[in-house]
Amino acid sequence: MRIGLLTEGGYPYATGEARLWCDRLVRGLPQHEFELYALSRSAEQERTRVPLPEHVTHVRTAPLWAPADDGRTYSRRERRRFADCFKELVHGICAGAPDPFAAGLYGLAGLAREQGGLYAALRSESAVRALEAACRAPGASRTVQAAQVTDLLEFVDELEGMLRPLSLDWYEENAHGEGLGAVDICHAAAGGVAALPGLLAKRFFGVPLLVTEYGVQLRAHYLAHLGGAGEGEESRPAVRALLGAFHLRLATEIYARADFLTPGNAHARRWQERCGATRDRLRTVYPGMEADRFTTVGEAADRGDPDTLVWVGRVEPAKDLIALLHAFAEVRRAEPRTRLRIFATAADPGYLADCRSLAAQLFPDEAADSVTVGENPVAFEEIGGPEAPSAAEAYGTGRVAVLSSVIEGFPITLAEAMLCGRATVSTDVGAVCEVIGGTGLVVPPRNPRALAEACLSLLGDAERAQRLGAAARARALELFTVEQNVAAFREIYLRLLAKGSERPDDGVPFARPPEARVPGHWTSPTWAKPAPDPTSEAAV
Repeated sequence: MRIGLLTEGGYPYATGEARLWCDRLVRGLPQHEFELYALSRSAEQERTRVPLPEHVTHVRTAPLWAPADDGRTYSRRERRRFADCFKELVHGICAGAPDPFAAGLYGLAGLAREQGGLYAALRSESAVRALEAACRAPGASRTVQAAQVTDLLEFVDELEGMLRPLSLDWYEENAHGEGLGAVDICHAAAGGVAALPGLLAKRFFGVPLLVTEYGVQLRAHYLAHLGGAGEGEESRPAVRALLGAFHLRLATEIYARADFLTPGNAHARRWQERCGATRDRLRTVYPGMEADRFTTVGEAADRGDPDTLVWVGRVEPAKDLIALLHAFAEVRRAEPRTRLRIFATAADPGYLADCRSLAAQLFPDEAADSVTVGENPVAFEEIGGPEAPSAAEAYGTGRVAVLSSVIEGFPITLAEAMLCGRATVSTDVGAVCEVIGGTGLVVPPRNPRALAEACLSLLGDAERAQRLGAAARARALELFTVEQNVAAFREIYLRLLAKGSERPDDGVPFARPPEARVPGHWTSPTWAKPAPDPTSEAAV
C-alpha cells in the first residue's frame, strides 16, 4: 500500500529520536511504498537529509520558516469569502468554540485549494480587524480581550505560518503520481501542524488518517510558550493565550477526525482523551529502539563500576541537573568513594556552565597527597568521546543510572539504561512509572534528599541492583524494541485499509467498491477498467 508519511521538523531532515523512529518504521516495512511530506523549520535543517531506502518513492518538502507569498491577490468575491471563513476561525479560537473553528479552517482550505495561497489575505488589514472583533466579543477571556494592536499583528504573523499547509500543492495527484489524495493512508508522525495536511486529505479525498504522538504537541506548546519563563514572555500574555487557544482547537479537531491515534505512552493517551479522543480509536504503541546496540553491555558479566552513578541525556533545565548535583553531595557524604559521570548528548551552553560552576563549588578537586593533581568526583563528558564512544558504553561505566528530570514525555534514556541492564533511579514525571514498571526506584521530582537516598540504597546493595537491572532489561526487550513497534504499525495499516476509505464516488452508489481496488504498486493501470465491446472499432 502507499503510505503518506507526514512530518514537521523531523524525518528525513532532522537528527534526534523523532527522525530515528520514522527511519526505523520506514525501513521495517519494505513491502509498502512511502511518500514523505515534510514541513521543515529552517534552511539548515534541510541540508541534513538522511539516506532513504528505495521504497520511499517521493519526498516533498515545504518550509515553515520562509515567506510563502505567491503574489496572489483575491477579487472582491474571494475577499468576502475569505472574510467569512476567517471570522469563523478566529471566533472559534477566541471563544473556544470547536464548530466555528472547524468550519473556518476547512473554508480557508477550500479557498486556498481553488484560488491559491492565503499569504496576503492572512496578513491583510481586514484579517487583523476580524481578529480584533473576535477578541472583543463576548465569550473571549480577559487576557484575549486585553490584546493590543502589536499583539494582534504578532498573532496573525504566527497564524499565517501555522496555516501554511492549507496553501500547499500536496493534495491533488500530479503528473508524477504524487499527492496525498492518491495515497492509501496518511500517517502523521506528530500532532499539531504536522497532522494538518492529513486532516485536509481526509476532508478532500476521504483518505484514512493515522496520528502518532510520542510527545503531545499541545503539551509541548504549553511548556514552551505558556510558562512565561522565556525572555520577554511577560510582555505578551495575549499572544500566548491566542496561540494556546489555536493549538487546543487544532488538537481537538485532529483527535475528533483521525481514524486512529497511537500515543506513545499512557501519559500522552490521557492528554488525547481529555481533548476528545475516544478510546475505541486509541492504541498505545511504544517507540521502537534498536536493542542490538545495547546487547554487548546488557549481557556482559561486568556490571560497571560499583561506586559510579551515570547520567545520560541533553543538558538543559528540564533535566534538573542542579537537583542531581545537590543529591550527589549527600551521596558523597555517606559514601566518599562515589563518582558521578554526566554524559551529554547535547547541551544548553548556559545551563551547562551553571552546572559546571555548581559542581566546582560543591566538590573541590580532591588529591590523594601533596604531589598528586586533584580530581573532581563529578565528570562532564560527551557521548562520542574517548571514554564513551556510544551511549551503551556510557551506561556501562557505572552500576546505577539516574534520571532527575522535572519534565519528560517518553524517557528514551531511561529505556536505553534498561536495555543495558542497569538499575535505575528516576523522578516521577511523564511516562517514567509506565516505562519502569517496578524494575527501578522512583522518587518525587525536585527532591534531592529522596534522590540521594534511593541512589545510596542501590549503591549499598549490589545484589538488589543486579536483580533490578536484569528485570529492567527483560521488560525493555519485551516492550521497547523496533520489532514490536513495526509489528504494531503493520497491523494498524492493514486494519485501516480493511476499514475502507471515505473517498467521494461522484454520487453514484457502489461506483467504487473497496474490493475493486488493489492498493499500492500492484495496481495495474487497466486492471479495473471495463473490457471493451468486441464489436466496437477500438476492439478490432
